[in-house]
Amino acid sequence: MNKQKTLERIKELGLIAVIRGPSPELTVQMVTALVEGGVLGIEITYTTPNAIEVVRSLDKQFGDQIVLGMGTLTESTQVAEARAAGARFLVSPVCEPTLIQTMVSSGLPVMIGALTPTEVLQAYKMGADVVKIFPGSLGGPAYIKALKGPFPYIPMIPTGGVSIANVEGWFAAGVFSVGAGSELCPPNLAKEGRFEEITLKATEFVQAVMAARSKIKS
Repeated sequence: MNKQKTLERIKELGLIAVIRGPSPELTVQMVTALVEGGVLGIEITYTTPNAIEVVRSLDKQFGDQIVLGMGTLTESTQVAEARAAGARFLVSPVCEPTLIQTMVSSGLPVMIGALTPTEVLQAYKMGADVVKIFPGSLGGPAYIKALKGPFPYIPMIPTGGVSIANVEGWFAAGVFSVGAGSELCPPNLAKEGRFEEITLKATEFVQAVMAARSKIKS
């Protein structure tokens, strides 16, 4: 899957699960439960123990069934190893020039973190395919709507603060997609072995995203 097709697929799915797993084994089980519930956009953060091995395992297990990426990149050295492990897109919570340049040079879709209008424009001008508005909880959908005033052409994805209750508001504000973490896949459910509940949450989240987007189209 080339860069453009990967971006199109992420936009089509509308939802990326941002996973900070408690252990490599539980993280793989969390993703399996999410996929069973229909969540096919998966971001494994570098804060997950043995994150690279987790991505390798998931790439081998699911292949093109999912769109697999790595997030929380903060060092340029992480770019090459993330791509080698099987990541199809890269995400960073920060707008740091050297890191961005390395990420863009990878040829993979890149999502760069920003919050202020200046950071949003800077990230986009430096090559971000999608600007990650983080933490989204600080401004909510109204903040995205405000940013879309001067920047209607910049694709944005909020993470932090995205829930089933407010997902409609995010899409109404014009987001490219949404990233959901603990609201979608609470680590405590994995620790307690309650993977059926993760699958149920996944199903409900996917349905909420579909409903939100259908309202915009109608």
